[in-house]
Amino acid sequence: MKVFITRQIPQKGLDLLRSAGISFTEWAERRELEQNELINICKNYDALISVGQNKINKRFLQECRHLKAIAQMAVGFDNINVAEATMLKIPIGNTPGVLSKATADIAFLLMLAVSRKAFYMHKKIINGEWGFYEPTADLGMEMEEKTLGIFGLGKIGFEMAKRCAGAFNMKIIYHNRKMNDEAEKKLNAKRVSLDELLAQSDVLSVHTALTEETRGFFDYGRFAGMKHSAIFINTARGAIHNEPDLIRALNEKLIWGAGLDVTHPEPMHADNPLLQMPNVAVLPHIGTTTEETRDAMSKLAAENIIAASKNEQLPHIVNPEVYAS
Repeated sequence: MKVFITRQIPQKGLDLLRSAGISFTEWAERRELEQNELINICKNYDALISVGQNKINKRFLQECRHLKAIAQMAVGFDNINVAEATMLKIPIGNTPGVLSKATADIAFLLMLAVSRKAFYMHKKIINGEWGFYEPTADLGMEMEEKTLGIFGLGKIGFEMAKRCAGAFNMKIIYHNRKMNDEAEKKLNAKRVSLDELLAQSDVLSVHTALTEETRGFFDYGRFAGMKHSAIFINTARGAIHNEPDLIRALNEKLIWGAGLDVTHPEPMHADNPLLQMPNVAVLPHIGTTTEETRDAMSKLAAENIIAASKNEQLPHIVNPEVYAS
């Protein structure tokens, strides 16, 4: 089997592929592949490891229907037309589970950075503005016994809730389609309606997948339903919040602050007003950027490819129905 990889990935995954006798080529240029380029390249390969947001849409899948598998080196797969892949019997794999703690750490970091205006205060030092002490200037807020609201309480949301409950004795509420029994038992979490989540959360942290239903979900109306003292955190996908509406909500003081590891678009433009707001912290999508997490993600992606090379079901499969007779 010949595999094309759209980025250079950690050695752990490459070693697994090599030990299984699978040949591979990594895209080494520091630029995004155009879709036509990716299609033409993949015509000469048997499988694809997609790293980043490569556009795996209907056109790509139709022209590369010979692929035995596509392994997404991420937990999210909103860049892939899974329905089309399933119709063409192309198994899609992802890397679930191994990035939950690292991503939750970033959500927790953003919550603290926003609550204490940390990024803004750091800029003051750089700009030579660390000067006269004013007891009433640039005040933040404490998180002790505040209410954390989770929109989409899955594995990452659970890890975020666990950190907040353990560190600050925060009350946990969440909005899901289904109850999260583990969170209710271990963290005393309470499932609430969307309106209750918006109205009661001191910190609202987004941990849902990007779907047609959640795209642009947090808009001006939803921000208007939040506490004026609330902090909005998004470490899931940038398109889940409407960025112009978020900027407007912050300017009008409908909410107190925001912490983003994901933006829309990505990369964020350097002149985006969010970057200059005192109560905002923005990171360049670094939720999974630890050695341990990236090693684990590369191994899961490799495991999916190795299974495909043996005509076995991918162990981390997104569309298991492709194996139905």
